[in-house]
Amino acid sequence: MTDRAREALFSALGPRVSSARVLDLYAGSGSLGLEALSRGARSAVFVEQDREALMALRRNVATVGLGGEVVRGDAGRYLDRCGLNFDLVFVDPPYALSLASVQEVLSKLEPLLYAAATVVVHRRVGEDPPVGPDGLNLVGERTYGDSRLWTFRKEET
Repeated sequence: MTDRAREALFSALGPRVSSARVLDLYAGSGSLGLEALSRGARSAVFVEQDREALMALRRNVATVGLGGEVVRGDAGRYLDRCGLNFDLVFVDPPYALSLASVQEVLSKLEPLLYAAATVVVHRRVGEDPPVGPDGLNLVGERTYGDSRLWTFRKEET
């Protein structure tokens, strides 16, 4: 995600970031979760499978010094065994990951979300939007260059 898209995203999220419990799936360098921590998020979990990205992620988390838990592994498997709940989730998978796989991750994620939680999915322009499971509603879509961001919100119950 470009710096411009990230800045616009966090401007749009505004106060939702403060005190949030953040999950950064497919974290890469950790830029989304680290930005959330720098804007007052309570905690962040970073999940990354790629070995090189994981090394960079660990360095970045240590360098920034805002905390956060780094988990090595597959996003879907992490969600299967995760015992935490989240207020804000970033789903920024590699472009090669299929839409069906993204939708499966959203289905696994939904039970782990607090009421009114926000989920942001990043894909490239031209791709179909993911469909959230029942209880996770699409509330926004924005395009920044070749990036498309979809925002979902968990129903309040």
